[in-house]
Amino acid sequence: MRNRIVKLCLLLAVLTVSAEAVNAQAKKPSRSSQKRPTPAKKGATTNKNNNAAAAAIAPPVDTVKPAPVEAKLEIAPVKKSLRNDNAIERNLVKDRTPLAYEHIREDDAAYVQRVWREIDVHEKLNLPFVYRADGDQGNQRFIYILLNAIKNDSITAFSAEDDRFTTPITFKDIAEKLVGKPKIITVPDLAKDPDGSKGIFKDTTISEEFNPDKVERYWVKEDWVFDKESSRIYVRILGIAPLKTITNDDGSFRDVTPVFWVYYPDLRPVFAKHEVYNGKNYGARMSWEELFESRMFASRIIKSTINNPNDIFIKTFIKDPILALLEGENIKERIFNYEQDLWSY
Repeated sequence: MRNRIVKLCLLLAVLTVSAEAVNAQAKKPSRSSQKRPTPAKKGATTNKNNNAAAAAIAPPVDTVKPAPVEAKLEIAPVKKSLRNDNAIERNLVKDRTPLAYEHIREDDAAYVQRVWREIDVHEKLNLPFVYRADGDQGNQRFIYILLNAIKNDSITAFSAEDDRFTTPITFKDIAEKLVGKPKIITVPDLAKDPDGSKGIFKDTTISEEFNPDKVERYWVKEDWVFDKESSRIYVRILGIAPLKTITNDDGSFRDVTPVFWVYYPDLRPVFAKHEVYNGKNYGARMSWEELFESRMFASRIIKSTINNPNDIFIKTFIKDPILALLEGENIKERIFNYEQDLWSY
């Protein structure tokens, strides 16, 4: 009995050892899938390493573009008087408001003509346009009154591409037309190269200053309307445009160009608070709104809708300036005669 038990134990031990050997042979060692590094060839340069090192050493590039240089139109602020700068109290100027226009029905407008005028500030009657004194409301030049109204009183300025008030423009656009865009020039850098021996230069920005003397003319656009209900003719100013004088390199006159248009009815409340210089009596001063409504300025007609199907200026078909001036007077006489011919004496 014991012999049988011993034989069975030995048999189980032999079977166990043989099964482990079979399992060990069935499991093969797995090769690693990583590629072996290929040795570098002799004499070859490691470009990748050099590029990586150069990228690490190179300074960062500033991709932000510099802000464009904009034209600036500086209007020097005028200090207000801390005392009454007049022998009398002048408080009525602050409270002035323009009177509303008399309404004209469309059916009563029996005759309408549109006229464009040019005001030259060099004429004696127009000298108030270039009065240079300073007041509590700023410089008294007419161009400064317009610019301050656009900048401070939120009056809309329109492009001079046409005179129909179609394209509003900003004060920055006006500055570019009056003073031009800033220019970048190269000049010697005296801080780093005082004697100029090293040849070091730097870029600097220069810009022109606004010269109000270059605004010598103004255009006025107006309508002449005959109201058959009141049997009288009315004139309504629609717009005003300052003109900049363009000169040649030698300083001689070349031409004039409009800078912008402003709608006159928007300016009437501003004009009512600015007084006009009176060379005869400094105390008897009217407002700019009264000056335009009373026609207290000298001008010449440069364009009209009378017999003008091509909508062109007088100087386009009449080259002689004297004859062009006479043609403007002829247009004014035609409008005047229309009203006079309606009356019988």
